[in-house]
Amino acid sequence: MTSIETRDLRKSYGQTRALRGLSLTVDEGELFGLLGPNGAGKTTTIRILTGQVTPDEGSASVLGRDPATDPIGVRRSVGILPEQESPPSFMTPREYFSFVGRVRDIANDTVAERVETWADRLAFREKLDTLSTDLSRGQQQKVMITAAFLNEPDLVFIDEPLANLDPIVQERVKEFFREYRADGNTLFLSTHHIEVAEELCTRVGIVADGRLADERDPATLGADESLLDAFLASVDDASTAAAATPGADAAAEAIGEDD
Repeated sequence: MTSIETRDLRKSYGQTRALRGLSLTVDEGELFGLLGPNGAGKTTTIRILTGQVTPDEGSASVLGRDPATDPIGVRRSVGILPEQESPPSFMTPREYFSFVGRVRDIANDTVAERVETWADRLAFREKLDTLSTDLSRGQQQKVMITAAFLNEPDLVFIDEPLANLDPIVQERVKEFFREYRADGNTLFLSTHHIEVAEELCTRVGIVADGRLADERDPATLGADESLLDAFLASVDDASTAAAATPGADAAAEAIGEDD
């Protein structure tokens, strides 16, 4: 069963083209990685799939819903962990989780139980009643990870989830992702870290210059193959094609504009 499908997604910001015909599918139960350099269109893809922006052309389906016409329905059905997002500075983590629970229609007792589990898993129990503005970036990231999974959705979008986490917590998060997928849930991971994609993902889509340039299954790479080699080849091919295409200067300006 397909959890996510995009067809020929195109999105521009002024003269900068972030997506140039992105088509992909993600099946239920996958830990799918969208791997690409800065400026490849990864963040724009997640924003379209979660109904935060609409594409200029093309279509998308998320759990059978169109995020362009039913953004609220999509966001209620999925979990979202944006890159470098912070909880509200005027709330404590406990207050923020209570707010998320109300928005997600999760019973108070269930919220409290899940928060306890996550606080132990990510080692931030002593910070539950500290104002978020006084938390370190790593502690804030723990709060955002917890919030993304608080309603235990079937599908979660995660953008650079390991940022600012210490190595011990990173391993705990990675192990949870594996277990969550093993339970039949779907995770869509956006990253530019090849080693993270190679270690975690069941399938990796390499995006370059706003298009899906290649797809690889890290588990089936041969002894003389690597995800790094596939990534470098895809990015190099995309750069060569862009340089040979009219309007390449505008495309080059996209680098750094969208992760």
